[in-house]
Amino acid sequence: MSKILIVEDEVKLAELVGAYLEQSGYEHHHLDRGDLVVDYVKSESIDLILLDLMLPGLDGIEVCKQVRQFSSIPIIMVTAKADEIDRLIGLEMGADDYICKPFSPREVVARVKSNLRRVSLDKIEEPKTDGFELDIDRIRATYKGELIDLTTVEFQLLQLLIKEPGRVFGRETIMKSIYTDSRVVSDRTIDSHIKKLRKKISAIAPELNVIHSVYGAGYRFENND
Repeated sequence: MSKILIVEDEVKLAELVGAYLEQSGYEHHHLDRGDLVVDYVKSESIDLILLDLMLPGLDGIEVCKQVRQFSSIPIIMVTAKADEIDRLIGLEMGADDYICKPFSPREVVARVKSNLRRVSLDKIEEPKTDGFELDIDRIRATYKGELIDLTTVEFQLLQLLIKEPGRVFGRETIMKSIYTDSRVVSDRTIDSHIKKLRKKISAIAPELNVIHSVYGAGYRFENND
């Protein structure tokens, strides 16, 4: 049974969501302060976090940032703020999904199911290619045992490319795969992530050239050595 951590300072709302999760077969635990989350996640087995943005003790953005330093557990941000900048900040800090209040508890359950299903598929397809190893649970990439210091987005980009060596991924496909919230991202943003990813790989293996540009089409992962 998957265990969901509900981090919400509105007790009645947390109880309502918890009741719907129970009806769907999920176990849950409730915390009403942001500064309690990290210790709890480190000590307990949690499968997903429903994380409110505005919390006493520590806000949701900072909680998400701290959790991402040691875990890739799915995080769904929950907030009454629908402003675009808040949404972008939350996702850049590593949140996997976003729900705005007011919401239907059924929608929350559907999002929980969707994100847990995605994690299950990722674990089945966990890649290991040409000296690269990707630890999806810890968002950790290594090449021949040496750590590549990647951001969450860079890790997701490498994960996408490395799953299908030789396949050309267009920028639009990359956008949809990495930015699942359907926000608008320019080609330059993708190009910038590619550039940084190449630089970080080159820093530990200068001779390695595995991410190739395909003019007018996109990028592919291929080790020509």
